[in-house]
Amino acid sequence: MNLPLRPLAVLLAALAAAAALLGRAQAGDDEYFPPVSDALALQECGSCHLAFPPSMLPAASWKRMMGGLQDHFGDDASLDPDTAAAITRYLVRNAGDAPGQDSRLLRGLKPGEAPLRITELPKWVREHREVPRRDWTRKDVGSKANCAACHVDAAKGYFEDD
Repeated sequence: MNLPLRPLAVLLAALAAAAALLGRAQAGDDEYFPPVSDALALQECGSCHLAFPPSMLPAASWKRMMGGLQDHFGDDASLDPDTAAAITRYLVRNAGDAPGQDSRLLRGLKPGEAPLRITELPKWVREHREVPRRDWTRKDVGSKANCAACHVDAAKGYFEDD
């Protein structure tokens, strides 16, 4: 039996190249933010909403947010002091303006600003300005904070348009 190996080899090489390009595109994509990797932060934050990647806000924002959990966007999200301190340390260490972290979402933010909402960041506002107002109020979206309504892989850190 004489199999045509050359076309098969070309096909396999093309598939391997495509898979490598896809993997690289996902890993280094502009819309990728490393997801929460701390089990405690993931448990406490993720029990109510998407545990937002810490690199999406500056350290000052995380400190401000964790210092005001008794009124966390209208809810009491208070934690015991040790838990709050541990989560704060994780968020600050991985904040967008921490050394070695990616701060691209913080572009346009003035020095010293500490917004509490990712949706207040200038870059976020620019990137979502074309979303019609009616989309934010759709029942399946609910609010601008429901990233996963449009970005199906948000929990994995991917926020590209789907």
